[in-house]
Amino acid sequence: MTARTPRRTAARSRIAAVGALAVAGALVLTGCGDQTKAKAPEGGEGKTSGAPLANMLPKEIAAKGVIKVGSDISYAPVEFKDKSGKVVGIDPDIAAALGKQLGVEFKFENGDFDALVTGLRAKRYDILMSAMTDTKDRQEGMEDGKKVGEGVDFVDYYTAGVSLYTLKGKTQGIKTWDDLCGKKLVVQRTTVSEDLAKDQSAKCEKAGKGKIKIEAFTNDQQAQTRLRSGGADAGSSDSPVTAYAVKTSGGGNDFEKVGDDVDAAPYGIAISKQNKELTKAIEAALNAIIKNGDYKKALANWGGEGGAVTEAKINGGS
Repeated sequence: MTARTPRRTAARSRIAAVGALAVAGALVLTGCGDQTKAKAPEGGEGKTSGAPLANMLPKEIAAKGVIKVGSDISYAPVEFKDKSGKVVGIDPDIAAALGKQLGVEFKFENGDFDALVTGLRAKRYDILMSAMTDTKDRQEGMEDGKKVGEGVDFVDYYTAGVSLYTLKGKTQGIKTWDDLCGKKLVVQRTTVSEDLAKDQSAKCEKAGKGKIKIEAFTNDQQAQTRLRSGGADAGSSDSPVTAYAVKTSGGGNDFEKVGDDVDAAPYGIAISKQNKELTKAIEAALNAIIKNGDYKKALANWGGEGGAVTEAKINGGS
């Protein structure tokens, strides 16, 4: 689910230059679900014995056998529901691999992206895994220049950029963000795309070229629907999401990507600063699946190899 300099605010960037996604079949981009589980190895809920890194988990999580994951499950191909209603995508597949290392289930629970950090603070979730960009503002609990909380720690696990797209065959000469002056752009609310649009709009206005008319939605699928209906000139989203929409929406006939990706940054798994033990366990598990190949297998399921990282980092965003 970030994206969201302008990008470094409270935002989401949901690979730089990810290219076309090798996804078998044209899955329909569907709505949010309520929850799913990325299952750990056989042995039953609450049992971590046999998992190589189980002893790194906080005792209360090990006892429950579950890590509750806050996620905006509407951001294909990172996390979304397939035609059967199953929650699938890059994040659930990576979570399943992490679960094998830690001996627990990663249970995805749906929420609006802009409310996920609040849910983490309220302890409704143990972690957030929702294509969330690791930014200094998020690390420090800043939003629009104001302190709104203590912030979170991130375990960085992926790299994504931000793309522009239009209706297929109707680019209107749009190739860069400078070409958006005086035009209407659809984005997801509290994302890097929205931040970039606001910053670009100010530049357009200063240059006397007309502000960008920005229409922000609760989720990215609503923004896509608005553009598809002709209600805007262009849309912006994270590079893997844009690539997936271009490939699958309308059988590949609805949208086309324009210009180059910008503002590449890491996605991070967000964890409370009060839960350092869990942060270290997730970091170790991520490094383990990078080493054993399960990480790249998870990305390959969705054509996301272009955003792969070679090691886990804590708070590597800027």
